[in-house]
Amino acid sequence: MASTNYEPRIAIIYASVTGNTKAVAEILQEIGLSKELEVELWPVADFPLAELSRYDAVMVGTYTWGSGEIPKEMHGLFEAFERLDRTGLVTAVFGTGDSFFAEFCGAVDRFRDMLFVQTELAATLKIELAPQEADIIRCEKLIASFTKRLPAFPRYIGGYNQ
Repeated sequence: MASTNYEPRIAIIYASVTGNTKAVAEILQEIGLSKELEVELWPVADFPLAELSRYDAVMVGTYTWGSGEIPKEMHGLFEAFERLDRTGLVTAVFGTGDSFFAEFCGAVDRFRDMLFVQTELAATLKIELAPQEADIIRCEKLIASFTKRLPAFPRYIGGYNQ
């Protein structure tokens, strides 16, 4: 019999230079909290990497640096996922970028490819520059896809859009 008191431990870990990725992270946290999820928001510089294994689900937010590269401050988190050995960890990755550049949100693609292999990747989201009103619906869809992958407890079955 499943415990109905189970609350998955969820983290959103992000890096942001312009504030755009931070804004998306805050939107995702707000949506999660409105769905009664316990979602912790962490700038990557403050996140204790040794605690990564204690979470049931993690969303990663990143901007892209240079020619589609992962920003330097995200390298430790990327490597921690590679070492974690938890293929059942539910993850999602999101980011902001400028489609003017040849590799739009390239860091999101690099995290996506690694998380697909290392974890239970649920969703990916790329947003052009700062989040707009239409992006809130896309964020809600990310949360719905993400929650569908959480352990099967009554309120999580089927996500929140049903």
